[in-house]
Amino acid sequence: MNTFKISALAAVVIGLSACSSADSASTETAEVSKLTVTKENFTHAETARNFRNWGSKGATHEFFIMQGLPPRGKAAPTVQMNDDTLYGVAIVKAVNGEVTFSIPQTYNYMAVQVVTERGHGQHYVVEDGHYQLPVESEYAFILYRSGTENGIDASRQALEKVNTADFNFATDYQVQPYDYAEVEAWVSKYTQEVNQMDRFTYTFPRTSDLVTDQHQWNLENAAGWGGASPEAYVGNKYSNSPQLQADTCYSSTFENPQNKFFTSITAYDSDKYLMEGVSNVNSHTWVENQDGSITVSFNCGESAKNNIDTKGANFTFTTRHYGVNPKVMEAAEDPIIAALKAN
Repeated sequence: MNTFKISALAAVVIGLSACSSADSASTETAEVSKLTVTKENFTHAETARNFRNWGSKGATHEFFIMQGLPPRGKAAPTVQMNDDTLYGVAIVKAVNGEVTFSIPQTYNYMAVQVVTERGHGQHYVVEDGHYQLPVESEYAFILYRSGTENGIDASRQALEKVNTADFNFATDYQVQPYDYAEVEAWVSKYTQEVNQMDRFTYTFPRTSDLVTDQHQWNLENAAGWGGASPEAYVGNKYSNSPQLQADTCYSSTFENPQNKFFTSITAYDSDKYLMEGVSNVNSHTWVENQDGSITVSFNCGESAKNNIDTKGANFTFTTRHYGVNPKVMEAAEDPIIAALKAN
């Protein structure tokens, strides 16, 4: 027998055994090093999940422009994406504690939100121009919302005008070592809690020091990550309805909120994702009543005013007041949700 062949074979076996042990140790180390999700770090974990989702689309290296309205269900990278704007996203790294971006001149609604690694929309700007703004985290999520009031093509073309040379892309960003199945479980738990409430209004504090109720803040991130803080005629106000039944006709009749930019009503499934084939209603398209009030209907038939058909699925809906009217911002209840009734 060839002694060399036996020795070589033994070496290979020993080598493979050593590699296997090393891989096992490496895997165990990776498992040990994973961050455990807690109520204290949940907002960081949920933000990391969103950075991961959008980073997979290239947003750490280039300006990612959605070519159409968001995908339905959990194919969407973020919960409660709206159906009124296209998104453009860049994940950037701060330079000397600041991020830089610009808003081009367009003929549609365009806003930019700067979201920190704790999920705070630290800045929300709507005016054309160049911006260099402080941010409280090393990396930030730059979210452009481009209105579709002039059509999808016009909305996309407006995003294509953005000067990408302004972005210091986060090419060195590392996905945070959470167990993302665990993050999803926390999201589901918090989302179901929101669904059981009669109504849920988002506050979206701009910075970490403004959080006064950690549980409320966790609920907001789970059910509506990336929303903007209410600011009269600039930022937005968001509220969720309770869970509603598909086999019931609901309607809400309310005074026109007269928000600066537009008003939107969008239905979501129980996980807060858009539903296949379900359209929203907004103030660019809704039909007013003779007295100037608005009626929005849910599952009331094709002849019903501004009807949203959820295709046989139970749902919640979210109201969005873009460039919120101070009267709406200061109201104790969202006027659209407060007027909801089953018919």
